[in-house]
Amino acid sequence: MTTPAGIEIVGLTKAYGDHAVLEGVDLVVSAGTIHALLGSNGAGKTTVVKILSTLLRPDGGSAAVAGHDVVTAAARVRESISLTGQFAAVDEILTGRENLVLIAELRRIADPGGVADALLTRFDLTGVAGQRVATYSGGLRRRLDIAMSLIGEPPVLFLDEPTTGLDPQSRLEVWKTVRELAGHGTTVLLTTQYLDEAEQLADRIAVLHDGRIIADGTLAELKQLLPPTTVEYVEKQPSLEDIFLAIVGHDGAATKETR
Repeated sequence: MTTPAGIEIVGLTKAYGDHAVLEGVDLVVSAGTIHALLGSNGAGKTTVVKILSTLLRPDGGSAAVAGHDVVTAAARVRESISLTGQFAAVDEILTGRENLVLIAELRRIADPGGVADALLTRFDLTGVAGQRVATYSGGLRRRLDIAMSLIGEPPVLFLDEPTTGLDPQSRLEVWKTVRELAGHGTTVLLTTQYLDEAEQLADRIAVLHDGRIIADGTLAELKQLLPPTTVEYVEKQPSLEDIFLAIVGHDGAATKETR
């Protein structure tokens, strides 16, 4: 049985003046999965996320999130999503619990205190719930930020480079959180420049280059784009970084494509 699409993009285009950022992006993200979108700085990853979250209108093509068109049913899309950007959007003056209660009240959720307590438990934040967020580490802030984004239980979550600037331990904490979200059925579109992050988290990986998706598949499928591994003293499996550089070309030119 085919898994339904949480996100579906067909021929998406976007330009700023004479500069084309997206030149026909096609992508399908199955519901309840983690799909990583890789690309260099300026590749258009954030533009894709802004279009999917109705913050930016596309020039052409179509996109649907949770079955709702991002242009003709923008309000329904916004009801179905949450977006976590590159920097944690938390109020440092408030405590962790107060941040959660505030968002629950703004979204008119019944029993905001109960919702806050449940999320604090789910994200292992109970021990710091009463502390001001200004005292939190980067990893704690990001976990709180993601917890805040789940108030209202949106079926689709956009994570735009969620571990930018975090130390290795904090990154591991965020990775654990993202895995748990997918385990609860949330569809996650993750943009990242960290190839090991995509390798660790994603069910499927898409590479955005020169305004198009030039590769999309599981890690095992992407490994097939490289020649068979050579055995000298030990077998060396290609890393995702090797695959990425082979796909886009060391000089920036795409060399291979898979759909």
